[in-house]
Amino acid sequence: MGFKVEKLEGSMAKLIIDVSAEEFEAACEKAYQRNKKRISVPGFRAGKVPRNVVEKMYGKEVFFEDAANIIIPDVYEKTYDEAIKELEIVSAPKIEVVEMEAGKPFVFSAEVALKPEIKLGKYKGVEVEKVDTEVSEDEINEAIEKERQNAARIVSVDRAVKSGDTVTIDFEGFVDGVAFEGGKGENYNLEIGSHSFIDTFEDQIIGKNKDDEFDVNVTFPENYQASELAGKPAVFKVKIHEIKEKQLAELDDDFASDVSSYDTFAEYKESVKKNLSDKKTEDAKKQKEDAAVAAIIEGSEIEIPEMMLATTQREMLDEFAQRLKYQGMNIEQYFKYTGTNAEIMMEQVKPQAEQKIKTQLVLEAVAKAENIEVSDSDVEEEIKKIAENYKMEVEKVKETLGEGNEEAIKKDIMMQKALDFIAENAKEKKEKAKKVKEETAEAAEEKPKAKKTKAAAEEEPAKEEKPKTKKVKEEEKASEEGEEKPKAKKAKAEKKTEE
Repeated sequence: MGFKVEKLEGSMAKLIIDVSAEEFEAACEKAYQRNKKRISVPGFRAGKVPRNVVEKMYGKEVFFEDAANIIIPDVYEKTYDEAIKELEIVSAPKIEVVEMEAGKPFVFSAEVALKPEIKLGKYKGVEVEKVDTEVSEDEINEAIEKERQNAARIVSVDRAVKSGDTVTIDFEGFVDGVAFEGGKGENYNLEIGSHSFIDTFEDQIIGKNKDDEFDVNVTFPENYQASELAGKPAVFKVKIHEIKEKQLAELDDDFASDVSSYDTFAEYKESVKKNLSDKKTEDAKKQKEDAAVAAIIEGSEIEIPEMMLATTQREMLDEFAQRLKYQGMNIEQYFKYTGTNAEIMMEQVKPQAEQKIKTQLVLEAVAKAENIEVSDSDVEEEIKKIAENYKMEVEKVKETLGEGNEEAIKKDIMMQKALDFIAENAKEKKEKAKKVKEETAEAAEEKPKAKKTKAAAEEEPAKEEKPKTKKVKEEEKASEEGEEKPKAKKAKAEKKTEE
């Protein structure tokens, strides 16, 4: 087995890989052994047809395709491990058979994308907006109210339905008098006001009572996922079995002890404030990092090979499918429910994939420019964190990860160090400069109004009394009546604005 590399334009390369005739023959034999049980030839028992008989009947090439499928993955993987020493391959290969004949070496090519070179722009001292991390009283109250809603008791009531109630209903939908698939439910709990049902469905339940049976008339949206229902009017037969309401607890010490480990409401409220503050600080750090990296990307020259982008898109789609699997759903079901497919989703994740690649390339370039290194102790520390998170022994984690994954951890640490370096050296725009900019904008908006007022004044008929004399008289009159002078009132207004 051997290979040679042809460098192509646009950060692409082609690996020409050859496999000896003996290795290819062994793959053909393996293909025969896998298929012989399914081969039937008159005069031979099923599965007992000799290979030379099969090849005589169907040609020597009968097992070539299966042999190629057997040999290519293993040979490419071995070649990749060798080629990666001199190439940085960043895409899945595009395979093409070059030569496949009996008694001759098997030759195929693998076209791949290589990690592109980037022209790194300014990465020290990039400017980012300062993110406010102050926690307001409204935010604290909102968080407490959310917890209060979550802790509310749900009790049955004997009255008409109101917004916010939860009703247990049976329903069945009809279009043109015919029941449609997925339009029926029994003992379904629906929160009125949640807008989980289409159109005005929930609104039409308000005012109804337990055991009421009635029709709900709605129209499906034009962009409804089930195309056969999109834009069509429908009638739902509805029956109410139960009406329930939320009973909210008083915001006191008992509430605090029920929803937290604190004995008093004051302590609980302080903990809510601290949690919000910690989250805002963490979010601000992330926003600062993202903004700094985005600014560097904007100032850098990066060209991404199409195959590299397509591979990243596919990886993101595979990761999404894996997350769905953990939730008990497969990707085919998701496509059916949402009316999408793999091609649509690949296009949807394209911007994120592009940003992900650019971010990675920028961080790697910064790490190289700043000679950022990762020590063995850095890796050990990270493995300890993984062990703590998964409650495993450190040695067991190392055994599970293997050498390849340890290298991946090392790369992740390097990237994080580069990100930390960028964020630490980023400059937050001063609030004062921002305020001056806003005041300038406000002044610019006010100028046309002043000009208009002057023009209007010029159009007014001349008065015998000069404006100045009139102003003095008005001020004197205001002084006599105990009112503020117009000038003083204006000054007070300006002071209030500054405050």
